[in-house]
Amino acid sequence: MKIGIVCPYAWDVPGGVSAHINDLAITLIKLGHEVSVLAPAESDQNLPDFVVSTGQPRAIKYNGSVARLSFGPVTARKVSKWIEEGEFDVLHVHEPLAPSLSVLAVWAAKGPIVATWHSSMDRSRMMLSLAKLAQTAMEKISARIAVSEAARTTLVAHVGGDAVIIPNGVDTSAFIDAHPKPGWPGEGKALVFLGRVDEPRKGLEILLAAFPKVREVFPNLRLMIAGPGDPEEIIDEVPNQHRSAITHIGLVSNEEKPDVFASGNVYVAPNTGGESFGIVLLEAMASGTPVVASNLHAFQRVLEYGVSGATFENENSEDLAKVLIEVLSDSDRLAALKAAGYARSAYFDWTIVAARIVEIYESVHLSGVKVEPDLTGQLLGRLGRFRIMPERNDF
Repeated sequence: MKIGIVCPYAWDVPGGVSAHINDLAITLIKLGHEVSVLAPAESDQNLPDFVVSTGQPRAIKYNGSVARLSFGPVTARKVSKWIEEGEFDVLHVHEPLAPSLSVLAVWAAKGPIVATWHSSMDRSRMMLSLAKLAQTAMEKISARIAVSEAARTTLVAHVGGDAVIIPNGVDTSAFIDAHPKPGWPGEGKALVFLGRVDEPRKGLEILLAAFPKVREVFPNLRLMIAGPGDPEEIIDEVPNQHRSAITHIGLVSNEEKPDVFASGNVYVAPNTGGESFGIVLLEAMASGTPVVASNLHAFQRVLEYGVSGATFENENSEDLAKVLIEVLSDSDRLAALKAAGYARSAYFDWTIVAARIVEIYESVHLSGVKVEPDLTGQLLGRLGRFRIMPERNDF
């Protein structure tokens, strides 16, 4: 099949949606499909052959963080041209209500459309406004997918209707041969955190508050922090005697990630909200690293409510310290979590997940859905009401 996939967020800025789309595209190509991905990008350099860039995005506050999106008349024309030239059997748009390429693609498309919802949030005034604005576009969607129950609930609350749940995938083969980075975990034990360090909902501050308490029991404990952003201001809040045990290695490539996970005895995910799934948990488990995560509903479902990973009370650093001490003190528990996590990650391997998505593609393609495109002008005219943040180097 000829499949067009639309990513609303900047391709070359790390994010769960773009990572999902990248892995899906690679898997579909391996399965023999012809795939083209449309996405904004900060730079056209080093883009995969299957990615077509619409140019530099702009920063906008969306879903509790700052997303880099692209829309407007010029972008709309690029989207329409890509769709026309692609002659896709199926168009797969991700986050169709994000004020970016996806909603523009839905408005411009003529053939079958599959849409995937990733976000998890409470009722949002912005999302409700977008849903009303793009209602005619939403009616053109042939099939709806949600990556989790939380994402499905968000869809129902803001748009109505329903969706089939097909979870995020993980390429387990990329994590099987993970090896600790040189010098890690060292003589003692080590924790690993991976995420944007200056984004509050990733919860680094919660982990750093718990870290000294855990080191009282494990004096040689170390912490590796990986991810973009500057954590210096947050680390300064940690007592002096514990700071030297903290290492920030910055942004890591996809190729480095398995070894980062393997460098710790435990991967900690202290995220405070806004997560609809938890792909990073699966990546850590596929690397053979036990997981301790906040008890967000999405995380608990991935971790099978404590079977495949331990959880602590969200935003409670005292409870996080308690759980980490319990897990690190019990070698049998660590071994059991490692084995259960590894088995759980295999269930989400992309070969399994992609096959389910292809079934959706084939269903809508065989239905022969053909819908005339709507005018994008009224959509673009109203999107101007949303405040666009100025360009900043730290976004």
